[in-house]
Amino acid sequence: MKTNITIAGHEIQPGEKKTINVPLPDLYTSANIDMPVHVINGVEPGPRLFVSAAIHGNEINGVEIIHRLLKSPDITHLKGTLIAIPVVNVYGFIAQSRYLPDRRDLNRSFPGSKKGSMASRLAYLFTQEIIKQCTHGIDLHTAAIGRTNLPQIRAELNHGMEIKKMACAFGAPVVMNSKKLLEGSIRQTASQLDIPILLYEAGEALRFNEVAIKAGVHGIISVMQFLEMLPPDGSHCDISKKPLLAHSSSWVRAPQSGILRAVAELGTHVEEGEVIGIVSDPFGDNEEKILADGCGIVIGRTKLPLVYEGEALFHIAHFHEPSGVIKAIEALHELHGSD
Repeated sequence: MKTNITIAGHEIQPGEKKTINVPLPDLYTSANIDMPVHVINGVEPGPRLFVSAAIHGNEINGVEIIHRLLKSPDITHLKGTLIAIPVVNVYGFIAQSRYLPDRRDLNRSFPGSKKGSMASRLAYLFTQEIIKQCTHGIDLHTAAIGRTNLPQIRAELNHGMEIKKMACAFGAPVVMNSKKLLEGSIRQTASQLDIPILLYEAGEALRFNEVAIKAGVHGIISVMQFLEMLPPDGSHCDISKKPLLAHSSSWVRAPQSGILRAVAELGTHVEEGEVIGIVSDPFGDNEEKILADGCGIVIGRTKLPLVYEGEALFHIAHFHEPSGVIKAIEALHELHGSD
């Protein structure tokens, strides 16, 4: 059955494209502010997929991913509905900040409340107007300030077979199983509503990473092909293959304060006990080696050379077959080039 969709009082009919500016609370200067939402409602019925970015306002790779997705000729023959929200946390985006003006983390405020804090009200608005209208979701993120992440998918794989297949179809080199979702996160709310959702992590805050962006666009289109929202073109992931699932991960922390000289790069395979960095004082004296705590792949690391004791430096994911991940990382760079 062909269906209309209504967001913030605006109706989008089958075969129609529309950009809606969802009103948000004004700035304290009395200037109006809106959250832009682009809706493509296909002529033929199908799943309703939302793709969101910048829930953390300084994580901007996803903004460019959505920009390129909407420009892609691949989405011309769409079945179902695509709802794209390039900037959810508009306030943080303007201020180049992870947080909202009330200093709350929007991704810890879902499903929100109509009469709660500023963060809670925005989360409530997004839950009612976007999440509850959809059957599937993809949320785009980067690492925090001063860190960078290898392209990876995080999903609650125990939620069902469909989300496992979505994670595989995306084609990221690493899939992390979220056995416990963060309280107040968009993924927790979607899961409670029985909506399969993927979280894509890649790159760093306030920076564009070309490999991460291209892999994100390719991955979303691949998921849409799996969901039969788009016709297959032979380039999407073979969903019969099992995801390269990390069975665990851990952060290696600074043994002392000082200046970090990193040895292991993002995507590097490391062995337990291998030197992955050195921390020393500014004079190069009192050096201490940083050792990998197990065999695995570096999927995240700090970009800052100045560190305090106990600071998280290298995020290592552990796999039963790391050789497969290495091949997947090589294929990622071969397909999308180097940043």
